[in-house]
Amino acid sequence: MTYADNKKAKFDYQILDEIEAGIVLKGFEVAAVKKKMVSLKGSYAYFHLGEMFLLNMHISPYQIKNMPKDYDPTRTRKLLLNKKELEKIYAKIKEMNFTLIPLKIYSKNDIIKVLIGICKGKKKYDKRETIKKREFERKILKNLK
Repeated sequence: MTYADNKKAKFDYQILDEIEAGIVLKGFEVAAVKKKMVSLKGSYAYFHLGEMFLLNMHISPYQIKNMPKDYDPTRTRKLLLNKKELEKIYAKIKEMNFTLIPLKIYSKNDIIKVLIGICKGKKKYDKRETIKKREFERKILKNLK
């Protein structure tokens, strides 16, 4: 089941590869994610001391009265990957200067996972081409009906 989808990332970036990663969440955050109170807008992943972290993912409070007073909805969250996967991703990113963007949050066997995309930013003219192509396809479908 998909809890959140980053539609803007698919428009702003060219997705070259996708990686599935686990995420470290607190109990009340898991409940909020399962209620789809999560947003990936403006979030990204980065490396720090050989580990990968997710920054700016917003998880709204599930029950406001039961939340800790120091709760930060956009706190940095650790992503869970094998060392081999981390090394492989780090080599790709450092070599080609790519960006790590979360594409969606979903559950797999009752475990919350994040799909991270290795992305390259699109230029303005690439975005315009995408819009033109989408409008052209809509016109064709409309005419066929």
